[in-house]
Amino acid sequence: MAKQHFFVRLIPPRPTFVQDITECEQKLMAQHSDYVRRFFDAGGVLAYGPVLDPNGLFGFAVVEMEEQEAKAFVEGDPAVRGRLMNYTISPMRLAGAQASRL
Repeated sequence: MAKQHFFVRLIPPRPTFVQDITECEQKLMAQHSDYVRRFFDAGGVLAYGPVLDPNGLFGFAVVEMEEQEAKAFVEGDPAVRGRLMNYTISPMRLAGAQASRL
C-alpha cells in the first residue's frame, strides 16, 4: 500500500486538563512527547502540537504513513495506551506544505 496523509486529533480527558494535570498524567504526556518526536525525527509525522482552541485544547498531528501504520502509530502512543487520551484519525489530502520558519 502507498503512504497517505492523515489528520490525527488527540482529545484530552477533560476541558480543564491543562490547568489540573496530575503528576501521573504529566508522566504519560512526557512519554507521549518523546514517542511523537521519534516519529517526527524519522519523517512519518510531518507536523504536530497543541491546538489552543478556546473551546478546549487538543493535540494534532499530520502524518504520512500507510493506513495500518498510522493506526498503529496512534494506538501505540503512551497517552492513548494509558487511556489518558482519545483520538480521531481522518484521511486527508495535503495540498501543500512548507518548511517551518520557526
